[in-house]
Amino acid sequence: MLNNEQRIRIFKALADETRLVIIRELYAKKNEMSCGELREICGTTKSNASYHFRTLSEANLIKIRKESQTKYASLNLETFDLYLPGLLNTL
Repeated sequence: MLNNEQRIRIFKALADETRLVIIRELYAKKNEMSCGELREICGTTKSNASYHFRTLSEANLIKIRKESQTKYASLNLETFDLYLPGLLNTL
Protein backbone atom coordinates (compact mmCIF):
# COMPACT_ATOMS: atom_id res chain seq x y z
CA MET A 1 0.00 0.00 0.00
CA LEU A 2 1.27 3.45 -0.88
CA ASN A 3 1.99 5.94 1.88
CA ASN A 4 -0.64 8.71 2.25
CA GLU A 5 1.81 10.99 4.08
CA GLN A 6 4.14 10.75 1.10
CA ARG A 7 1.28 11.63 -1.24
CA ILE A 8 0.51 14.73 0.82
CA ARG A 9 4.18 15.86 0.70
CA ILE A 10 4.23 15.30 -3.06
CA PHE A 11 1.06 17.26 -3.79
CA LYS A 12 2.08 20.12 -1.48
CA ALA A 13 5.45 20.27 -3.25
CA LEU A 14 3.81 20.36 -6.68
CA ALA A 15 1.31 23.06 -5.66
CA ASP A 16 3.77 25.84 -6.47
CA GLU A 17 4.56 27.34 -9.87
CA THR A 18 8.31 27.69 -9.23
CA ARG A 19 8.64 24.05 -8.18
CA LEU A 20 6.69 22.96 -11.25
CA VAL A 21 9.12 24.95 -13.41
CA ILE A 22 12.03 23.14 -11.73
CA ILE A 23 10.42 19.74 -12.40
CA ARG A 24 9.60 20.71 -15.99
CA GLU A 25 13.15 21.91 -16.69
CA LEU A 26 14.72 18.78 -15.21
CA TYR A 27 12.38 16.59 -17.25
CA ALA A 28 13.05 18.51 -20.47
CA LYS A 29 16.82 18.32 -19.94
CA LYS A 30 16.65 14.55 -19.21
CA ASN A 31 19.74 15.02 -17.07
CA GLU A 32 20.82 16.69 -13.87
CA MET A 33 21.24 20.45 -13.76
CA SER A 34 23.09 22.69 -11.36
CA CYS A 35 20.91 24.35 -8.76
CA GLY A 36 22.35 27.70 -9.84
CA GLU A 37 21.26 27.11 -13.42
CA LEU A 38 17.75 26.18 -12.27
CA ARG A 39 17.63 29.21 -9.97
CA GLU A 40 18.43 31.50 -12.90
CA ILE A 41 15.72 29.90 -15.04
CA CYS A 42 13.21 30.45 -12.23
CA GLY A 43 14.40 34.01 -11.66
CA THR A 44 14.44 33.66 -7.90
CA THR A 45 16.85 34.44 -5.07
CA LYS A 46 19.34 31.90 -3.76
CA SER A 47 17.53 31.52 -0.43
CA ASN A 48 14.13 31.15 -2.11
CA ALA A 49 15.55 28.58 -4.55
CA SER A 50 17.05 26.63 -1.64
CA TYR A 51 13.63 26.47 -0.03
CA HIS A 52 12.10 25.09 -3.23
CA PHE A 53 14.87 22.52 -3.69
CA ARG A 54 14.50 21.39 -0.07
CA THR A 55 10.72 21.05 -0.45
CA LEU A 56 11.07 18.97 -3.62
CA SER A 57 13.82 16.86 -2.05
CA GLU A 58 11.80 16.18 1.12
CA ALA A 59 8.94 14.97 -1.11
CA ASN A 60 11.47 12.67 -2.84
CA LEU A 61 10.70 14.29 -6.20
CA ILE A 62 14.31 15.33 -6.81
CA LYS A 63 17.73 14.15 -5.74
CA ILE A 64 20.44 16.62 -4.79
CA ARG A 65 24.15 15.87 -4.95
CA LYS A 66 27.02 18.13 -4.09
CA GLU A 67 30.27 18.25 -6.03
CA SER A 68 32.82 20.66 -4.60
CA GLN A 69 30.87 23.93 -4.13
CA THR A 70 28.15 23.13 -6.67
CA LYS A 71 24.89 21.33 -6.02
CA TYR A 72 23.14 19.39 -8.76
CA ALA A 73 19.48 18.36 -8.96
CA SER A 74 17.94 15.48 -10.85
CA LEU A 75 14.48 13.94 -10.95
CA ASN A 76 13.76 10.98 -8.71
CA LEU A 77 11.96 9.00 -11.40
CA GLU A 78 11.11 6.17 -9.00
CA THR A 79 8.82 8.48 -7.02
CA PHE A 80 7.10 9.72 -10.18
CA ASP A 81 6.66 6.15 -11.47
CA LEU A 82 5.21 4.95 -8.16
CA TYR A 83 2.99 7.88 -7.14
CA LEU A 84 2.45 9.90 -10.33
CA PRO A 85 2.75 7.65 -13.37
CA GLY A 86 2.37 9.64 -16.58
CA LEU A 87 2.53 13.07 -14.93
CA LEU A 88 5.88 14.06 -16.42
CA ASN A 89 4.55 13.56 -19.93
CA THR A 90 1.85 16.17 -19.26
CA LEU A 91 4.30 18.92 -18.38
